[in-house]
Amino acid sequence: MMAGRRSTGMWLLFFAAVLNYVSASTEVCTNSLLPGAKGDQGEIGEEGDEGKVGKNGPPGLPGAPGETGLKGEVGHTGKMGPAGDKGDKGDSGFDGPSGLKGKPGTTCDCGRYRKVVGQLDVNVGKLRNAVKFVKNVILGLTETEERYYLLVKEPKRFREASMNCKLRGGTLAMPKTINSNRLMADYVSQAGLTRVYIGVQAQNKDTDGAHSYVYADSSPLQGFAAWSQEEELNSRLSPTTNSSCVELLSTGTWGHVECNATMFFICEFPKSRRRGGGGGGGGRGTPALASS
Repeated sequence: MMAGRRSTGMWLLFFAAVLNYVSASTEVCTNSLLPGAKGDQGEIGEEGDEGKVGKNGPPGLPGAPGETGLKGEVGHTGKMGPAGDKGDKGDSGFDGPSGLKGKPGTTCDCGRYRKVVGQLDVNVGKLRNAVKFVKNVILGLTETEERYYLLVKEPKRFREASMNCKLRGGTLAMPKTINSNRLMADYVSQAGLTRVYIGVQAQNKDTDGAHSYVYADSSPLQGFAAWSQEEELNSRLSPTTNSSCVELLSTGTWGHVECNATMFFICEFPKSRRRGGGGGGGGRGTPALASS
C-alpha cells in the first residue's frame, strides 16, 4: 500500500519537473521540418524530349575559297551591232592575163540598120512631143532639168498649202535662183493669176533683232531674194506673226502676206527617183496630180 503511494508520488514529481522545464524554455515550437542529412546520389534519369530551336547565332568566319568550276557552255549569239565606218580604199590589184582572141566579125548590112534606127529616132521624137503636150497642156506642169512645178488652183491657207504639197510628194515651191523665180512668175502670169504662195516663211529673230527667213525645206535664204525695195525694208523689221508668210507676184517680186489668207500655190517635185521606188501618187519625185 505504501509502496503504491510512493510510486504515484514519484510519477507526479517527474511530470512536474517536465512541465517546469517546458515552461522555463525560451524556444518556440513550429511546424517546419528540419532538413535531414544529404542522401546518396540517385540513378541517371531517362533522356528528355528535344527542346525548341534556338535563335540564329552570329555568322561564322568566311571559309576558304573553293576550287574553280568547269567552263560553261557557249551562250546564244547576241544582236548584230551597228555598222562600222567605211574602210579605206584598198590598193589596186595586179593586171589579169589577156583574154583569148575573139572570132572575126561578120559583114554588117548597115543600110538596113540605119533605116531602122532613123525610124526609131522619129518615133522617139514624137513620143517626147506627146509627153511634153500631156505635161504642159493637160496636166498644167512646167519644169526645169531638175524639178517639176505644179500650180494648184485650190485656195488654201499657208499651212494647208504646205501640207497639200507634202501629201502630193513635194513641197511648196522654193525659188532659190533668178531663173527658177522667173519661171514661176511666168507660170503664174500665163495662168491669169497675180499672186501665189511660195515656200518661204519668216523664222525667229536673230541675235541682232532682225527676222530670218527660211525655205520650206528649212534651209536659210542664201544669195538670192526677190524682195521689192519696200518689202526689203519690211523684211528687216519685225513682221507680225500673221504676216510672216511670203507670196510670189506675177511680176517676179516677193511680198509679205498673212499666213491665214487663202490663195493658190505652187508645189515643186524633184525629178530624181530612188531606184526600186514604186509608181503611184505621193512617191518621191512623182507628183500626185489628180486634184489639181
